[in-house]
Amino acid sequence: MTGSIRPLWLGSLLLTAACGSSTRTSTGRSEREADSVIANSAVPGASVVGKAMTVADSTSNQAHLADSIGSAP
Repeated sequence: MTGSIRPLWLGSLLLTAACGSSTRTSTGRSEREADSVIANSAVPGASVVGKAMTVADSTSNQAHLADSIGSAP
């Protein structure tokens, strides 16, 4: 990939992974399950999918922690 397209591709991949929906693909898997299969495959660039999922999980956990700070008794 060229240098100018790669950041756009990675950004859109991160946004897609961060959405974390339960939408089913045509295979009957959730998007997260399908992404996990891709991340563990030998497809070129598959490791980026795994990294995007890790970043999305981390961001989600941080948001959950921030939301729960004010609700502690």
